[in-house]
Amino acid sequence: MLYKQSRWRIARVVAALGLAVFSMAAQAELYVYEMPDGSRMVSNHLISNKYYKLIRTGQTPKGMGALLASRNRQFFRTDSSAYDSIIHQTAKQHRVDIALVKAIIHAESAFNPYATSNKGARGLMQLLPATAAQYGIRDLYDPEQNISAGVRHLKYLLKKYRYNNRLAIAAYNAGETAVKRYQGIPPYNETRTYVKKVLRYKSRYASLDQPGA
Repeated sequence: MLYKQSRWRIARVVAALGLAVFSMAAQAELYVYEMPDGSRMVSNHLISNKYYKLIRTGQTPKGMGALLASRNRQFFRTDSSAYDSIIHQTAKQHRVDIALVKAIIHAESAFNPYATSNKGARGLMQLLPATAAQYGIRDLYDPEQNISAGVRHLKYLLKKYRYNNRLAIAAYNAGETAVKRYQGIPPYNETRTYVKKVLRYKSRYASLDQPGA
């Protein structure tokens, strides 16, 4: 009887350990990179950049300092190439201009995946939870999910305005209701500045994609 109980207890311990190992394996990896100037950056995606030195990987922010744990904008460096693989794949899938997607991310969050506005917009493409829910997205701080919802929303706006970039960009910032009310770009300083900024960034990123750039 004692032998059977011991075997049962051992089986329970083994099963518990197995679940723990599985749980750890299921967690996303975190990557710490050292920049050319000696500063560091944390990402939850591998970054393909010869100037970034991978110095540590892990599955929790513990031991990595406040850099990731705080989710504070000031701890993150702007890196316009950090999410290129996700941006390119998602933009091509939905047939949206890659340069336009990068321009909106630049204007919205400066490539900070944990950016949060005072209105509750979150992540790289600064989506509201209600908008993200329309596209089945739950974790707005996850770059892949955020970009997926953001690109699909941008595609919807582009189709709605017959691929008029200026109107689609204005609606992304001020909302469809405002664009409809004013039958064009709303007379808001913020929105008009935003449209100009995004178009300027779009032109810059489009030129960088040209051969020899």
